[in-house]
Amino acid sequence: MAEVLNSKDNVLRQEANPPAMMIRAAKDSTPWVASANWDGGKPEAERNFQWVFQDLALAIKYHGTTVADISSRFLRYNSIVLAALSLLMIGGIWLTYRNVSREMTLARLKSDFVANVSHELRTPLALIRLYAETLELGRLTAQEKYHEYFRIIREESERLTALINNILDFSRIEAGRKEYEFKETNLAELVRTTLDSYRFQIEQNGFSFEEHISGDIPPVNVDREAIARSLLNLVNNALKYSKDQKYIGVSLYRANGSVKLEVQDRGIGIAAAEQDKIFEKFYRCGDPLVHNTKGSGLGLSLVRHIAQAHGGNVSVESAPDKGSKFTIALPIDPSVRAGAALA
Repeated sequence: MAEVLNSKDNVLRQEANPPAMMIRAAKDSTPWVASANWDGGKPEAERNFQWVFQDLALAIKYHGTTVADISSRFLRYNSIVLAALSLLMIGGIWLTYRNVSREMTLARLKSDFVANVSHELRTPLALIRLYAETLELGRLTAQEKYHEYFRIIREESERLTALINNILDFSRIEAGRKEYEFKETNLAELVRTTLDSYRFQIEQNGFSFEEHISGDIPPVNVDREAIARSLLNLVNNALKYSKDQKYIGVSLYRANGSVKLEVQDRGIGIAAAEQDKIFEKFYRCGDPLVHNTKGSGLGLSLVRHIAQAHGGNVSVESAPDKGSKFTIALPIDPSVRAGAALA
């Protein structure tokens, strides 16, 4: 028996803590033969031999520990592993849910965007076609009507061009291919020219209009078309989202090393919780007037990108039913814009 136990020592030693065994007489606790790691003491489990050598018993235990301790450690280890796996699964489920939710939200916003843009394109195209057909058929007799119809066609064409330019700019920005032509520009003259081209539409919609342009505005390196588009986007938002108090004020002044362009209205305003979100692409506020008014949801996103590309920023001050004031800050020093571009 000693030879058998000793021959198994190599197998047992492969474990970190191999079990210790011994054989004793059934009525005597003194070991007759034991494995090399038996250290005496009371065995943890034992059983008498059957049929043959019924007066002998086989005893077993672990060195320095018990089966209960091993089971407890095994249970703790497995509990920790299961808890870690559960946390990983919960984290994975949460990340999957968040990503799916974001994708679904983005898909819904894109769907709304396509529907809104389709409506925005269809309206000016229908008006252009209607007035063009009327002119082609020669149904007008008064000369002033000809001028009115030509003016409407021109304005709707400009509106259509502005919408298409917004979409094209957004596409270039998303693809990382948007480039700006920075030239020394008289901002006061640019703002006046842009507003003059839009003044008729402002007045036609029943808005009172105020323009305040400071006389100490220095030349600034900007992309003329981009700044004009930003101004028109802000003015167009004021036109869309005003109820009874129809007012638009545009100010251009110098402050803290930058030139600031402000567009103020007395419209529906924006809740504080949404003021950071309105500059995100496709985002539209929860106000019913916003949802009932067609729009692409790209205007303010483009304004922010243009301002940042110039080394500046755009901010908003607003409160529900108190109107809004959007401010574009453009640095006077060209090195500020260059530093922002490098960053």
